[in-house]
Amino acid sequence: MSSLLFDEPGPRARRRIRIATVVGVLAALALAALAVRQFAANGQLAPERWQPYATWPMWRYLLDGLWSTALAAVVSAALSMALGLVLALGRLSERRWLRAPSAAYVEVVRVIPALLLVYVVLFALPKYGLDLPLFWKLVVPLTVSNAAAFAEIFRAGILSVERGQTEAGLAVGLSRGQTMRMIVLPQAARRVLPSIVSQSVGLLKDTSLGFVVSYGELLYSGKVLAAYNGLLIQTYVVVALIYLVVNASLSKLARVLEQRSSVRA
Repeated sequence: MSSLLFDEPGPRARRRIRIATVVGVLAALALAALAVRQFAANGQLAPERWQPYATWPMWRYLLDGLWSTALAAVVSAALSMALGLVLALGRLSERRWLRAPSAAYVEVVRVIPALLLVYVVLFALPKYGLDLPLFWKLVVPLTVSNAAAFAEIFRAGILSVERGQTEAGLAVGLSRGQTMRMIVLPQAARRVLPSIVSQSVGLLKDTSLGFVVSYGELLYSGKVLAAYNGLLIQTYVVVALIYLVVNASLSKLARVLEQRSSVRA
């Protein structure tokens, strides 16, 4: 069965993927073993250096950072999905004056790094009198960047719905707008839900760019904490583990949703 965004790999491609995965895992394990050895040789694994992270004040501070990360991610995801849906409908419109600018936005923004957009909001806009609050200096560039990705996801979902569904809606007297809203979009949304969750995982990781604008998300909180207690390695290891748990949970959710969609299909 083919995915909405790419074709399923064949037997030879799957074999190459398995080999590459095994090699990658072995390389990662070797690097991890080397890192642990170096940490131990330099006293970084001493219990007293990890003991502070067994206390509640440390975790409360990091959890506050995680909450700020989640807030920025949720607001950015909501806005970028709304804008992405508008762009997807624009690209599929029969009107050229809607289709052309929507396609141009998606094609241009997809190749621009999110970090560059952060710098635009941080340094360029204030020169023209638009100095956004700290929270929006992170959310706006993330929204602009991820809207292009969500637009392609929604467009793929809409195109995956059988043309007969649209024709049936028009045949019973619905307008094209009503057919899209009542028949096509609900089906498309169910089909692309796993892709939406996967893109949201990437968006959550992109909130670490708040480090650049000094927004108090998780990574920036880790930086401040490491500067305060001098436990640089320990702090960033803990922060990385928090990111790992959160992103792995969301990725698991995406796989579950994809499996359920496959069963229904």
